[in-house]
Amino acid sequence: MTPAGLVVTPLVLVSVLGALVVAAISFSDRIEIVSPGALLIAAILLYAAALLFLGRSGIAVVHALKARAVIDPMTRLPNRHALHEDIERLSLGGDEVALAIIDLDSFKQVNDHYGHDLGDKLIEACAQMMREVCGSEARCYRLGGDEFAAVMSGKVAGTILEGICRTLLERMGAPLDVSGYLISVGASIGLSRSLPGERLPSSEMLRRSDVAMYQSKRGGKMRCTWFNESFDRRRERVRAIEDEIRSSIATGEFNLAYQPLVDADDGHIVAVEALLRWDRGTRPPLGPNVFIPVAEDSGLINPLGLWVLRQAVCDALRWDGITLSVNISAAQLRNPEFPIKLGEVLEETGFPPHRLELEVTETCLVLDPVIAERTLDVIRSFGVRIALDDFGTGYASIGFLRRFRFEKLKLDRSLVELAGVDDASRAMMLSSIALARALDMGVTAEGVETQEQADLVRLAGCDQIQGWLYYRALPAATIDQLIADQNATRSSANDQAA
Repeated sequence: MTPAGLVVTPLVLVSVLGALVVAAISFSDRIEIVSPGALLIAAILLYAAALLFLGRSGIAVVHALKARAVIDPMTRLPNRHALHEDIERLSLGGDEVALAIIDLDSFKQVNDHYGHDLGDKLIEACAQMMREVCGSEARCYRLGGDEFAAVMSGKVAGTILEGICRTLLERMGAPLDVSGYLISVGASIGLSRSLPGERLPSSEMLRRSDVAMYQSKRGGKMRCTWFNESFDRRRERVRAIEDEIRSSIATGEFNLAYQPLVDADDGHIVAVEALLRWDRGTRPPLGPNVFIPVAEDSGLINPLGLWVLRQAVCDALRWDGITLSVNISAAQLRNPEFPIKLGEVLEETGFPPHRLELEVTETCLVLDPVIAERTLDVIRSFGVRIALDDFGTGYASIGFLRRFRFEKLKLDRSLVELAGVDDASRAMMLSSIALARALDMGVTAEGVETQEQADLVRLAGCDQIQGWLYYRALPAATIDQLIADQNATRSSANDQAA
């Protein structure tokens, strides 16, 4: 019902009801009216009072509904509808109009850890901070969830708004006291502008600011980014890759290669790592460092990762006694269906869980540690092992390693390379291995390409070595032959010893 209807409808009902009462009294034989004129005057006065009461009530309701249409009820900030109206109004003038989209970086983790009630209080605290920082120069808004906005106009509106945003980031760099809890929550900000000679509709300004905001997140968060036309070209390229990934999953263009890991003492193959490859035919090649992030952002990593897991365990069933390592992404860890699908694959294929090792990176765990810990606990309950990949490039601490209880630590190739030429890196590698030993973890050195590096990591205490010095990534059929040759050599050695 329209606001006008909310006022008019009650008045019509009162009018009809009043007319029916008067008609009933006038035509009734049982009701005697001393003075018809008095009855008429009383009816008119009653009707006028009802009109006044209902009219004022209806107008109050309309005003309340209008306020709710443009005001966020939690923070009392203007909402998305009000932002569109303000941008269109400011665009009628002759000044630059600047818009900032502000998205909190760690709000989901706050809700997961502290609960939604405290999350709401954090939103209110951030809204108050925005009011203080924006002051009278810019108007701030809450668009929904953990997303805010600020807009202003003027000859140098963009420059001033960027300064306001940087001040806001500085304020958010310190923990906020929310109901006695000190909570750290950063923000990623995207900015766009509409110039007098190149006016943009409000929807386009929001889109551009939103695109720039996501660039801030990809660039490391806690930063401001202005929209650039190249962002749209990149988005178009990413969308094209996404479409190609979707069709390639259906047509079977993806395949797996396997890089062996050898025992540090005798050089025998003890494990293989499954590596995803994309056969693009005549199209330009794309490495996993390009298409995997696209698959993660689009959600295609879930069907693609499931295919990798199923194909890898089917291949590894032939390699008796060899451990299979499969990489899993942050998106897979956040997917509550992943452990269920993993269990189904193990059950359907009959692959021994103790021979499967899932590799995760530090970044995967830091992004959402609560969810990651729960998922890894479920995976371990199947008997599957967890390895921390690329150690030495991220944020891992002793507390971090103890919390997640990895079965293996894989030293990143950069640490191995530098350990051979830099004393500080060598000390870091040695301390990392000692720490792993103290926490009862195995240690693998990645990226070993020279005999000097192999001798160094072996003497340092690594259990396994992976790198081009021994093997590159190979097709499954080649692994078949390598394992067969290795088994034949061992059998022959055993026969001679007997």
